[in-house]
Amino acid sequence: MTEASLLIDEPTAQAIAQGQHGDPFSVLGLHEVDGKLVMRAMRPEADSVEVIDAKTGRTLVALDRVHDGLFAGVIPRRKKRFAYRLRMTRGSDVWEEQDAYAFGAKLGEMDEYLLGEGTHNQLWDALGAHVCTHEGVEGTHFAVWAPNAARVSVVGDFNGWDGRRHVMRRRGATGVHEIFLPGLGDGTVYKYEILDSAHQLLPLKADPVGFGAELPPATASVVRDLRGYEWSDAGWLSKRGAKQKIDQPISIYEVHLESWRRVPEEGNRSLTYLEHASMLVDYAKDMGFTHIELTPISEYPFGGSWGYQPVGLFAPTSRFGAPQEFRAFVDACHKAGLGVIIDWVPGHFPTDQHGLGRFDGSALYEHADPKEGFHPDWNTLVYNYGRTEVQNFLIANAKFWFEEYHIDGLRVDAVASMLYRDYSRKEGEWVPNQHGGRENLEAIAFMQHMNEVVYAADDSILTAAEESTAFPGVSAPTSSGGLGFGFKWNMGWMNDTLRYMAEDPINRKYHHDKMTFGLHYAFSENFILPLSHDEVVHGKGSLLGKMPGDDWQRFANLRAYYGFMWGHPGKKLLFMGGEFAQSEEWNNESSLDWHLLEYGPHQGMQSLVRDLNTLYRATPALYEKDASQDGFRWIDGGNAADSVFSWVRYGKDGSAPVLVVSNFTPVPRTGFRIGVPQAGHWTEKLNTDASLYGGTDTGTPGGAHSEDISMHGCPYSIEITVPPLATVFFELTLG
Repeated sequence: MTEASLLIDEPTAQAIAQGQHGDPFSVLGLHEVDGKLVMRAMRPEADSVEVIDAKTGRTLVALDRVHDGLFAGVIPRRKKRFAYRLRMTRGSDVWEEQDAYAFGAKLGEMDEYLLGEGTHNQLWDALGAHVCTHEGVEGTHFAVWAPNAARVSVVGDFNGWDGRRHVMRRRGATGVHEIFLPGLGDGTVYKYEILDSAHQLLPLKADPVGFGAELPPATASVVRDLRGYEWSDAGWLSKRGAKQKIDQPISIYEVHLESWRRVPEEGNRSLTYLEHASMLVDYAKDMGFTHIELTPISEYPFGGSWGYQPVGLFAPTSRFGAPQEFRAFVDACHKAGLGVIIDWVPGHFPTDQHGLGRFDGSALYEHADPKEGFHPDWNTLVYNYGRTEVQNFLIANAKFWFEEYHIDGLRVDAVASMLYRDYSRKEGEWVPNQHGGRENLEAIAFMQHMNEVVYAADDSILTAAEESTAFPGVSAPTSSGGLGFGFKWNMGWMNDTLRYMAEDPINRKYHHDKMTFGLHYAFSENFILPLSHDEVVHGKGSLLGKMPGDDWQRFANLRAYYGFMWGHPGKKLLFMGGEFAQSEEWNNESSLDWHLLEYGPHQGMQSLVRDLNTLYRATPALYEKDASQDGFRWIDGGNAADSVFSWVRYGKDGSAPVLVVSNFTPVPRTGFRIGVPQAGHWTEKLNTDASLYGGTDTGTPGGAHSEDISMHGCPYSIEITVPPLATVFFELTLG
């Protein structure tokens, strides 16, 4: 056999040069052929290629150009593999590189087994782009799942976006492709170039498990080195479980980072993660909240989606900084005693060409049938929860945020859309389950499994479901058939009470049940009472704007409503701006209207929310039995004529009970007698009509001592003055 015939045969050379070869590692790099060592390199950007001994720096051979961009040659006097480098020339330019095809596979047998089985709960350790040392060399290891692809390549500026240059190694039946690229590190921009099973070129794809992304509207992934961050939140993590139980005070400040506060002096830019770590954290702590909840921060291409159409589930959005800076934000929250919840979107994903849709030319992450795989409301694709690898991808992502970013909780978006196959679909537009029903059994199993996995890994975290129907057992254990969430948003309470508050006070007596109905089911789930971003967008106006009456009445109504909410069973959630009565509907493209705090009514509202949080956290009766029927007792829930509601909250043994009275008319009630369950002095603890908050200072400032006059089914009663459009809290003095 001649030396030339050893180099490469024409069909193989043509397949390599055209990027059509399915196994380039069997061709490129060093290979023993008939007792000789043959070197092949695909370097279409070079005029010439030489092989250099990595130890001595000596040129061993100048390779021949055997095809378009493909060089090959026999290494003289060498029969065994050795460490080498490639020296390229193009015109007057000369440079050296290590050859990606000199390195073996990095994924181990256990990774391959778990990936093939779809049970790799540390999926992000195997897939994605990892800066690492491999075979003694620094570089980046890339791995991606694309089982139906004929070929997958990593492309970027480092190879001129030429998919022929770095074709990846296929790992058997797993459908995973991998390659180690020496010399690449943090900040490298890349995508995957994929040929489908018919060898058709697909749009370039971002990395499904990429840890970073370009600043939108650019769409490439960015290599991010997640190693080396030194966390300082061990103290917080050791106490987190105790702070996030159902018997603890949880008051959540929901924030859209892009519009919380902007810098007008610098082009109206948003704050960075590091600026939020100071300004937002200090503010939320001062306001008395226990948690900050972020609208989705997984990378999303369209800002108008607020993050609810994410493409990069493993990448904190680059809009505010790098991943390590997001970690610093979480760290700062924990140092301040604040938990961090992020909105998580496993219900759907956008159709952007660089995203997950038909990722390898097939319906890989989504259902192939649009009756199952397409959301008509949002023009998005639906995950195929029945596919093991897709479940693995999503559950591993949930774990990723807890483990890599020390997130304290996940609020799962749009759960109702996942639970029902006919969600927002007309007859004939959906596929029944195997029993002919409308429930999405695969999605239910996915959510149960997700909760089991994350709580088994760390039971100090929390998960919460945004679920708008009466689906049973959302926050019940999976062992009893529940979905296993820690908490459920009480959307019914929110809708009913806001409709009531929008009524003119003169008509509220006809809608009294909207404020009481929630107590019929208040203890069926572990509820969070949400006044979220969804209530202040799409023409709904602000919370203040929903209130009837003149300016004074609107502020008084909102203050009374907040009092009602903080006195009601259930954890609390308030979207940013609501705490100071933002006047206009929320606009994600501009800052909150912080200038309103120059005006007394807005200052008063902010002071009220701060004091409500302070009272709530200091008063066990307001939170210890949130999910227990024996923690609540109506005193008078039927006074529709006066639109007055009164109830008592109880904590655990030894806690002082609290009486809450809400008056939703502008009429003050003097000499108002109300039953109380225990004798003693009932001290006025907070009155939303206080002048400090912008009210009239009507009330019972000294409190009231019980009298032996039975009323409302109670053996005792007190006589108080109930202020107009206000909520008042009284606490029994014990001992």
